[in-house]
Amino acid sequence: MLEKLQMYLEYDFVRYALTVGVLSALCAALLGVSLVLKRYSMIGDGLSRVAFAATTVAMVLSVAPLYLSLPVTVLVAVLLLRNGNKKTAGDSAVALISVSSLALGYLILNLFASKSSNLSGDVCSILFGSTSILTLKKSDVRLCTVLAVAVILIFVFFYNRIFAVTFDGDFSTATGTKTSAYNMLLAVITAVVIVLAMNLVGALLISALIIFPALSSMRLFKSFKGVIISSAVISVVCALSGILIAIFADTPVGSTIVAADLAVFIICNIIGLMKKGKVS
Repeated sequence: MLEKLQMYLEYDFVRYALTVGVLSALCAALLGVSLVLKRYSMIGDGLSRVAFAATTVAMVLSVAPLYLSLPVTVLVAVLLLRNGNKKTAGDSAVALISVSSLALGYLILNLFASKSSNLSGDVCSILFGSTSILTLKKSDVRLCTVLAVAVILIFVFFYNRIFAVTFDGDFSTATGTKTSAYNMLLAVITAVVIVLAMNLVGALLISALIIFPALSSMRLFKSFKGVIISSAVISVVCALSGILIAIFADTPVGSTIVAADLAVFIICNIIGLMKKGKVS
C-alpha cells in the first residue's frame, strides 16, 4: 500500500489534488462553524448553485471557470446578505437563486452542448466533483493556494470579531463593532471558499463540506476554539482520506469525501451520546 502511495505521489495531478483538497477543506471547516451557529448554512447551497451557473457560462465562453465564477459568486453573496436582514426574505432569496441558478446552468450546458464533447461528464464533474480535482493545472493550484491562504489569514486576524459577531450580533453592535461589515466579510470569504471547494466535492455537495465537520466537532467540544480546531482537523483528515480512497478504489472524489465526513459525524454523534450517558 505504501509503495503504491509513493508511486501515485510522483504524479503532479495527485499532489495538486491533495494540496487544493487540504486547503479547501481547512477553509470550509473554519467558516463552517460560524455559518452553522449563525444559521447561514443554506447560503452555501445557494452560492454553490450560482458558482455552477457561472462555471457553465465560463465553459461556453472558453474562459477559465475560476476567473468568472469567483467574482460572480462574491457579488451574489453580498447581494444575498443585504437582502437577508429579514429572515423570511433571506430564505426566499436563497431558495430562488439556488433553484434558478441550477436550472440555468444545466440549460446553458444543453443549449451549447456542441462546445463540449461530453455533456453528461461535464455536468457530473461540476455537480459532484468527480474528476475536476484530478485535472487541476499548476496555475489553478497557485491561485487556489493564494486564495486559501488569504482566507485563513483573514479568519485568524479577525478571529475575535468573528467570534463576537457569531454569538451576539446585537451586543457587538452596541459595543461599537461594525457587525454588518464583518457579516459582509464572512459572506465574501464564504463565496471564495465555495468556489475553491467546487473542485473538491462539486456544487451539490459543498454544504456537506461546510456543515459536517462543524456538527461533528460540536458533539465533542463546547468551546468555540475547541470546535474550530477539531472541525479543521476532521475536515482535513476526511478530505485526505477521501481523495486517497478515491484514487485507490477508483470512486468519485466528492462523494467519497462526503461519505468520510458522514462516517466521522456518526462516530462523533455516538461518542457525544455516550458522554451524555456517563454524565447523567
